[in-house]
Amino acid sequence: MVDLLIKNIRIMQTQPPFTVEEGMDVAIEGSLISKVGKNLALEAKETIDGSGKTLIPGNVCAHHHYYSGLSRGMLISAGPQTDFIQVLKEWWWRLDRGLREESTYYSSLICSLDAIASGTTSCVDHHASPCYIEGSLSTIAKGMEEIGVRGSTCFEVTDRNRGMEEVEEGVAENIRFAKEVDERLKRGEEVLCESTIGGHAPFTIPDEGLKPMGDAMEQTGRGMHIHVAEASYDSVWSHHFYNKDLADRLDSFGLLTPKSLIVHGVHLSEKEIQLINERDCFFAVNPRSNMNNNIGCNTKLPMIKNLCLGTDGCGGNMFEEIKIGFFKHKDVTGPWWPSNFLEVLNRGNRLVESQFGGRIKLGKIEEGYTADIVLLDYNNPTPLVTENAPGHFVWGMGSGCVNTTIVNGKVLFRDHKFVRSDASDIYKRAAEVAGELWKEVDKIKA
Repeated sequence: MVDLLIKNIRIMQTQPPFTVEEGMDVAIEGSLISKVGKNLALEAKETIDGSGKTLIPGNVCAHHHYYSGLSRGMLISAGPQTDFIQVLKEWWWRLDRGLREESTYYSSLICSLDAIASGTTSCVDHHASPCYIEGSLSTIAKGMEEIGVRGSTCFEVTDRNRGMEEVEEGVAENIRFAKEVDERLKRGEEVLCESTIGGHAPFTIPDEGLKPMGDAMEQTGRGMHIHVAEASYDSVWSHHFYNKDLADRLDSFGLLTPKSLIVHGVHLSEKEIQLINERDCFFAVNPRSNMNNNIGCNTKLPMIKNLCLGTDGCGGNMFEEIKIGFFKHKDVTGPWWPSNFLEVLNRGNRLVESQFGGRIKLGKIEEGYTADIVLLDYNNPTPLVTENAPGHFVWGMGSGCVNTTIVNGKVLFRDHKFVRSDASDIYKRAAEVAGELWKEVDKIKA
């Protein structure tokens, strides 16, 4: 007897060749897809009628900031923001200094709920809370795992508030959490939130900070997660103070590895992208955030080998993000089409697999793959077949189509509703915590 059987559903793969199959059955045992076929004669503890629905692999947000979960509509006084650095100083660097344990926890809960409601099954988080460092990653992981979202988290190493003391505390928290995850795995526990070694950006990490980050990666066996060349300021800083390209500077400390994640990279040179490709790093593009911060559009996307897609915080809706990415890229005469962007979105699964040390297989509806999957109520007005599936994903499907979200074989969202009964209570308390957080942030000077 299988745990869950989905009957008579259309399966649409989100990686090339984007195969579409009608009238399929999918069996799930534990966390795995155990069988896929037509008219499966299996007994099941639970059956879902997939008639009229489309089943896809879960979407991945390859770069998220869970600490931004309570920031939407934030009411605080702020000074002028005429460039990206001022935006950081007036908003995000004040917000992160206001975070404490409860606000960090509710940020994680809210971002996780929002993710599953929009069909995102994995979120790769990048955390910052300078006044709450030790234990903060465990709090993020607690929120993720209580909701049931898969992902990873890290603490951004930076010297921007307290110099090397802050750098050392950030590195220590990354190592502490990695050890915590390892101990849980040794005990045979189910781990949905893995660890990486985080860094803010090269312009707020001196060489004396990059070295211990590299040491931490070697000690824990993890990769790095860092913003690079989000604005031109980062590149200028590297050349002014170190006389090096950003990528070369990171590489000199062993930070560019097949498990590492480079984020934004809008102002990287072709030479730097080639080095990142040679090191087999992952690379996350964040179109909505880039547009919001007016930092430019990355026109070099076709050059990037392991390109993934992220939101950069405030939400994990990848149906929305892929549309923004596609349309913006076309606006600047980019050569890519829906199929290219859907492949990029699906590649986030390779990133998550690497962070989980190969313990899971994601991104395809096939026997032996982990059951991180999403059922859509998508009433296609035109034929939906293998040849045009990416076009339907970009032009037709959206988060409003998400009927059911399953992570690790567990149903978390069903019939457009959260399975857990206290979701409304979480949102209510989160609003209260957000109000309290905003008051604290308003007192903090940029």
